[in-house]
Amino acid sequence: MKPHLSKAGVQLREQIDDHFPDRDRRSDGWIGDSRHATAKSDHNPLPPTMVVRAIDIDSDLGGAKNNATYLADQIRIAAKTDKRIAYVIHNGKIASPILKWKWRKYSGIDPHTSHLHISFTHKGDDDGSFFQIPLLGANNG
Repeated sequence: MKPHLSKAGVQLREQIDDHFPDRDRRSDGWIGDSRHATAKSDHNPLPPTMVVRAIDIDSDLGGAKNNATYLADQIRIAAKTDKRIAYVIHNGKIASPILKWKWRKYSGIDPHTSHLHISFTHKGDDDGSFFQIPLLGANNG
């Protein structure tokens, strides 16, 4: 079976692309490189389905300087109720269910300053429904 991105990853990336059509995509990615392959990473395909449960989105969204930080925060807030999101990393901070989605220091090798990292749970493998994120067009106002 060929590696493929989870449906939640495809949907979130499409929403980001729709809202920021002129954004920089140099730091975008989803499937792990050789460095990722030697370690546990959500960028590695999971056998037997070969689903990849992570995306990276370049921090340069083509607009205001802090848009990526704002987007990361909105994804973090959405994750409190959207069980497809496993964790978010950006600018040396990580948010996950461990501290009820509060930001905490991230001590991994890459501080994720050039991009946002979003990992998904198994619930996102087959669920590509619209993410209710205000910055990305949610209508939950």
